[in-house]
This record gives sequence, C-alpha cells and structure tokens, in this order.
Amino acid sequence: MPSEIVVVPTYNEREMLPLFLEQFARAGGECLIVDDSSPDGTGELADDLARDRPWLHVLHRPHKGGLGAAYRAGFAWALERGYERIGQMDCDLSHPPGALEAMREAADRGAGLVLGSRYVAGGGTSGWSLGRRIISRVGCMTAMRVLGLPYPDLTGGFKLWTADALRLIDVSTTVSNGYIFQVESTRRADIAGVRIEEVPFVFAERLHGASKMSPGIAREGALILWKLRSDGWHPRGRGSAPAGAEPQITSP
Repeated sequence: MPSEIVVVPTYNEREMLPLFLEQFARAGGECLIVDDSSPDGTGELADDLARDRPWLHVLHRPHKGGLGAAYRAGFAWALERGYERIGQMDCDLSHPPGALEAMREAADRGAGLVLGSRYVAGGGTSGWSLGRRIISRVGCMTAMRVLGLPYPDLTGGFKLWTADALRLIDVSTTVSNGYIFQVESTRRADIAGVRIEEVPFVFAERLHGASKMSPGIAREGALILWKLRSDGWHPRGRGSAPAGAEPQITSP
C-alpha cells in the first residue's frame, strides 16, 4: 500500500477533534491536522492527542488564512515528506472516514484524483434543510456550466490525490482561499488529463460548532469562478490535455 496521509484543516474544532480522530483511527492511515491558530485551543489539543498517536501530525499556521491556504500548506508538508497519496477532508465528520476505503480502491484502479461525491448515484446529504440543499445543488450546477466540467459535486472537499497529480496541477499556485479552492483544484486536474473517479458518500450535518461558510466566501467563489473560466491555465511545460484523457504523469 503506497504511503498515504489525509490533510484536515481546523479552526475552532476543539469539540469535534477527538470524535473525528476516534473514527479516523478505525479507518486507518495517517492524518495531518492543519490548524490556523484556533482561539478555542484546537491546535494545542491536537498536539496533546498526537503524543500517543504516531499516525497523527500537526501543522500550526500563524493566523486564519482560509481553506485554500490551509490545504496548500498541508499538501506542501506532505509532498516534502514523500507521501504518495494525499487526501483531504473536514474535521466535523460531514465526511465519514469510513468512506476512505472506497476512495482508496478507486486510487488502486489508477485514479489520480478521487472525488467523494454527494451527487452521484448512492450519494446524498443528511440533516440539511431544503434551502441548504437547493443552494448547494445550484452552486455545483453553476460551476459545472460555467467551467464546462462533468462532475456534479464540484464544491465538495472530500478527495484523495496522488502526489503526482498534485505536482502536475502545481497546487501551490492556486489562487482561491475559500471553498472555491475545491472547484479550482478539480478543474486543473481535469485540464491536465488526470484520471478522475467519483465515489458516492452521504454528507452528514456537523454535530457541534458552526459552518465556516460566510457571505464573503460565497462572494469570492462567484468572482473567482468567472476568472477561472478565462485564466488559460495549463500544466507548466505541457499543452492542455483533453478532459477525461488518461494521465501522462511522470515524477519531477
């Protein structure tokens, strides 16, 4: 089994962190908590929990810099240490650690990016109001149409990457800091010809705390979505591959 780690950004998740780690431990693998100096002490608690959990690592950032920035920092940490597969998920158990097994199986089949999807057959949401379901579906459908992508859960953050795919999309140069980071990174993978596979899961409402979504993040997403449509990005030193093409990835 290739070495693997899952990057989990946190901000004020002190209540959820022990519950998350309990379930994550049952799924197996290594975990990197990327904490943005949570005022509730999430980072300090993560340090305490890591002392007797060799599979748990903690990266502290000096201030709250946004989801995309946290993932870029976590991905850089993992790539520098030679992990071959790098996952991403939330700490609030909306992404069930038990679903990682199906995502690993997809990676074993050759996927460079595995998308955990709420909106393919077998996926769904639990505990959401009608309004939230509508907003989520409209947001995903808008992103699909604006960018011409075939993946119905573009805003989802439950993913498993190969290290080669992350290098190919040059993830450190992505520009989004809010939830639109999920759209931007998947779009780059599609342009680069990374093999993408979707795996269904059921997204559950968080047990404690509040969602990090805000009007500012939503505005950023709408603005950047249109910028992405015309940014002309392609892998450095290579022409753009057609969407859905088999990956032609070599390690740098």
